Amino acid sequence: MSLDPRRLLGLAFASADLLVELQSGRVRLALGAAQRIMGVNEAELAGKVWSHLLHVDDQPLMEAMLNCADDGVRRGPIVLRLAGEDDRHIRVILRALPENDGRVSCAVTAAQAAGPPLAAGALHPRESFDDIAKGLFEAARVTGLELELAMVEFAGLGAMRGELSPNEAAALDVRVASAVRAESHGGSAATQLSPDRYALLRQRDDRPENMVKRLTRVVATEASAHLVPLEAAGGSARALRALRYALDDFLREGLKDMPPMTLSEAMNRSVKRTLARAGALGVAVSQRRFNLAFQPVVALATGVAHHHEVLVRFEDGGSPFPMIRMAEEFDLIEELDHAIVEQTIKKLANDHERKLKLAVNISGRTIISETFIDHIGRLLAKHGEAKGRLIFEVTETAAIDDLPRANRHIQSLRGLGSLVCLDDFGSGSSSFAYLQQLSLDIVKIDGRYVRELADNGRDGAMVRRLVELCRDLNIRTVAEMVETVEVAEIVRQAGVDFAQGWLYGKPADKPMPAFRPSAAVAPLARRAGASESWG
Repeated sequence: MSLDPRRLLGLAFASADLLVELQSGRVRLALGAAQRIMGVNEAELAGKVWSHLLHVDDQPLMEAMLNCADDGVRRGPIVLRLAGEDDRHIRVILRALPENDGRVSCAVTAAQAAGPPLAAGALHPRESFDDIAKGLFEAARVTGLELELAMVEFAGLGAMRGELSPNEAAALDVRVASAVRAESHGGSAATQLSPDRYALLRQRDDRPENMVKRLTRVVATEASAHLVPLEAAGGSARALRALRYALDDFLREGLKDMPPMTLSEAMNRSVKRTLARAGALGVAVSQRRFNLAFQPVVALATGVAHHHEVLVRFEDGGSPFPMIRMAEEFDLIEELDHAIVEQTIKKLANDHERKLKLAVNISGRTIISETFIDHIGRLLAKHGEAKGRLIFEVTETAAIDDLPRANRHIQSLRGLGSLVCLDDFGSGSSSFAYLQQLSLDIVKIDGRYVRELADNGRDGAMVRRLVELCRDLNIRTVAEMVETVEVAEIVRQAGVDFAQGWLYGKPADKPMPAFRPSAAVAPLARRAGASESWG
C-alpha cells in the first residue's frame, strides 16, 4: 500500500507515537509504536474494527466520534481505555482526511486515566463535574489552554424517552451521553443537569454550529447550545463559582431569552435573581413566615417516641433544602436558626403536660456564634419549662471552622440542660475530627450508611464500628432513614439506640406518637422496663 502525500499529512497532523488510518471503522493502516501502545504490531492491527480494540464502555464514545468525523474538523483529544484486563489508556485525536472519501486519521499516544472510569451511557455527577472544572481551570492558567462552557439542550428529549421501551430508552441514553462526552475536553468533562439539559467543558477550537450539527446528527433530535468563554471569570476559584451560577441559571431558565455572553455576565445575572429570592427569604425569616413539622425519633428498646425532630417548611410548599442552602450562602442561616429555635421553645412552653421533647437543627456556622448562645440562654431563662426538653442537632451543611470555640458553645448548651447531637455523621470528611474534638451526647448516622447495613456491605461494617466507638465514648446513636422493619431490626442488633424514618412516621404538623411497626417491640419494652431516659 503506497504512502501518498495525504497520509504524510495525516502523520504530520498526528504528532503522535502511532498513526492509525481508519475507513468504515476498520484499521486500514497503522504506522508507529503499535506494539508498545496497543499491545499488537502494525500488521496485526490491519483490518480490525477500531472500536473493538477499546473497553466495551468506551466503544460508544469512539463510535460517536467517528460518526461525526466527516466534517473535516479536528476532534479530541479523548482518553479511552483499551480492551482487556490491563488498565491501559490511550489518548486519541482524529480528523477526516481530505477529499471526503471516508478515511479518518487517528493520532494515538499512551495516556494516564483522566479520572474514575465511566460506564457506557454515564456522565459525571454535578459534584464531580465541579472537580473536573477546577482542574481544567488550573491547567488553563498554567498552559494557556482556551476553554469554554457549552450549555446544551435537546428539544423534547425527556418526552422521547417516555415513548420508548426501557431497553430503547437505555440505548438512547448511551447515545446521548457518548455524543456529549465526544464534544468535551478529554471525553469526560461533561454532566447532565436535567432530562434534556447538559453541560460540558471543551477546548475553543471549533465553531459552535459544528458542535450543534454533530449532536443533532448523533442523537436524532434537535440540539441547541450556547457557548461561554471562561477566561473572563479571572482566577480558578472565581471561575468555578461563576460556572456554578451559570449552570444553576441554565438549569432553571434553559436557553430562552438572551443567554449570557461571558461567565461574568452569567454570574451577575444569576446573582441578581438569587438576591431577589434571598430578599424574600429574609422577609420570611424576619416575619416568621414558615411552619414547623415534627418527625418522631424512636427508642429501639421500647418502640416509643423519645422525642421529635423539628423540620422547617416554607410557605411555597417546596423542599426546604434550597432555601437553607441559600440562607447559608447569604449569611442568613444564623437568623433562620434563631427564628426556628424561638418557635420551638414556644411550642415546648405551651406543652402543659411537660412530656414533649424537641430536637432543632442548627448550622455549623451558628454553633460558633456567641450571639446565638446568649440568645438561647435568654430564651430558656424566660421559658424555664423548656429546659431539659430541648435538643440541638448540629448539621454538617456548613463546616465548623473553629472546633475549640464550637466545643465551648456545645458545653454551654449542655450546661443549660440541653443535649447536643452531631447530625448526618459520615456525610462529610470532617466527621471523625468532630467526634474527636467535640464532647457530644448523640451522633446521628447518615442515612446512606444505614441502608448499607441491610446489605452487610463495607459501609455497614463501618456503622457497626462507629456504634462500638460511640458506646465506648458514652455517646448514644441514632439511625436515620429507617424505612423497613428489617432495617429497624438490623440497626437494633448493631447496637444503635434510636431510629428515625418513615417506618415510624412522616413529618407532621404536630408531634404524633410513633407508629409501632411490629408487635415484636412489646417483649423488648418489657425487657427495657417501664421507664427510659436519655441522659
